[in-house]
Amino acid sequence: MLSLLRIENFALIDKLELEFYRGLNVLTGETGAGKSIILDAIDAVLGGKVSSRVIRTGTNRAIVEGTFTINSSLAAWLTEQEIDLVDEDYVVISREITTTSNNVRSRSRVNGVLVNRQLMNLLRERLVEITAQGQSVQVGQSAQVREWLDVYGGDSIIQQRQAVAAAFSDYQKVHSALEKRRTSERERLQKLDLLTYQAKELAEANLTEASEMEKLLQEQERLNHVVELQQMSYNIYQALYQNDDGEAPTATDLLGDSETTLNEMVEYDSELQYLLDLVRDAQAAIAEVSREINNYGANLEADPQRLDEVQERIRELKLICRKYGPSLADAIAHYENIQEELNELNDDESSIENLEKQEKQTLEKVTKVCAQLTQLRQKAGANLQSRLLKQLKPMAMDKVKFEVEILPTSPSVNGADKITFLFSPNPGEPLQPLTEIASGGEMSRFLLALKACLRQTDTAETMVFDEIDVGVSGRVAQAIAEKLHQLSQQQQVLCVTHQPLVAAMADRHFRVEKQVVNQSKGKKETNGNGEQRTVVRVKTLDNINKRRDELALLAGGKSAQDAVAFAESLLAQAASHRQINDNSNGDSSSKKKK
Repeated sequence: MLSLLRIENFALIDKLELEFYRGLNVLTGETGAGKSIILDAIDAVLGGKVSSRVIRTGTNRAIVEGTFTINSSLAAWLTEQEIDLVDEDYVVISREITTTSNNVRSRSRVNGVLVNRQLMNLLRERLVEITAQGQSVQVGQSAQVREWLDVYGGDSIIQQRQAVAAAFSDYQKVHSALEKRRTSERERLQKLDLLTYQAKELAEANLTEASEMEKLLQEQERLNHVVELQQMSYNIYQALYQNDDGEAPTATDLLGDSETTLNEMVEYDSELQYLLDLVRDAQAAIAEVSREINNYGANLEADPQRLDEVQERIRELKLICRKYGPSLADAIAHYENIQEELNELNDDESSIENLEKQEKQTLEKVTKVCAQLTQLRQKAGANLQSRLLKQLKPMAMDKVKFEVEILPTSPSVNGADKITFLFSPNPGEPLQPLTEIASGGEMSRFLLALKACLRQTDTAETMVFDEIDVGVSGRVAQAIAEKLHQLSQQQQVLCVTHQPLVAAMADRHFRVEKQVVNQSKGKKETNGNGEQRTVVRVKTLDNINKRRDELALLAGGKSAQDAVAFAESLLAQAASHRQINDNSNGDSSSKKKK
């Protein structure tokens, strides 16, 4: 429930603080007095669209703040959104709107915490619902009508709609995959041909190990230098072990002489034994090297045929590396990837058929859950028809016909129904779409009756009606007044009206008016026309005389005396109606207790 509204520099309002109450709160005033500005401020604080025009001329910042009483359910929801509760019974929502030379910016806070538009929309649904005669546009929108019917239908429809959304999402995924698969079939075949050729070329290359290139290059060097290697091997053998010339001692001879000398030295100094051991080890090592190098040189022989084979293989591998490398390891990895991709592409040959089967299955499921949703909507529609007609009957519409038309349409995330409100105001006239045939007054009464039907499923604690009674008078206006009062017994109702019959039924009455004031000294705020500014002021009509005078102004009449008398009669009639309702509610409560 909206308990306090603070407005600063919003449109024609410089500063305003309004305290609202439970029950029916009515705002009256002359046309253009600024009543709708207050409702615009309520809409703005709850995240509604704003423009630079809402900022008071001469300033660059507007602030709107609303204090709402909340229940335990909403308090728990706010805690889930990580918004601290300053008080478990209240939540404070503020919106700061600033303007620059280029654009308009706004920031919303809940209990001082900055929040985004998405969260504000969710919070708005739980706090306030604004209804205006201009909503006739929404009545003509199938999506809005569907939403109203689904909300009226309750949890069973909401849950079934979730099932439809899940099934339709599955269908869309499969359908999208199938369409993508069909459009890419030519690309798949082209790619399959290319990869098949590459796989064949790489398979014929018989790539076994990434180091094959290095090994072949080494072998090529050896085969190209067989003679040089033989000569060098022989020279090493001669130097280490056996010198055919006999002119220079070999390494083996020199080590033998060193061993003889060290033997003699060890006899005098045993600490030299380790050197002797090292020389002997060196003799053994040189002997081993000599044998190996001799065998190596002896086994070397020219092999022109093998050299040709190696060079041909190197050329083949270099070509492979240029096409699939740069290294042989990269080419081998590419071959492995090609094999995996070929497996996938070959599997795709049957994927179209599989996807077509999946699409058929998911579409059948969508059709089934949509049909179930349609049945639930038909049941809710029939119930709404009956109930709404009962709500319209007291408002001089006892002869009207109303029907919730549900026609089949293509399945979507919201089901497979096109829903239209059909209406016939006069006996004998055919049912037609409500927006095409209803007058302004009939639309006003219809919207009010609809909200009365939805009130048990409506989570908003506050309902706002902006001139919902335009175009009606007399008995119809009285019926609307009584319906608004009836709604206010369960929810807070804020209503802008020009009807004295409606205003008389208010629990709290506010008069909205424009005033031309002089700016206080020292203030520089000005519109360029001097110090005088137009501002909106709101007065609480807190006694019977003030209310009587306001109702008299609304009623007009042949004379002021007639208007005042009419106003007094309206107040007396409203008091009587409230007393009857209070007694009726009391009796109902007693019966429930018994």
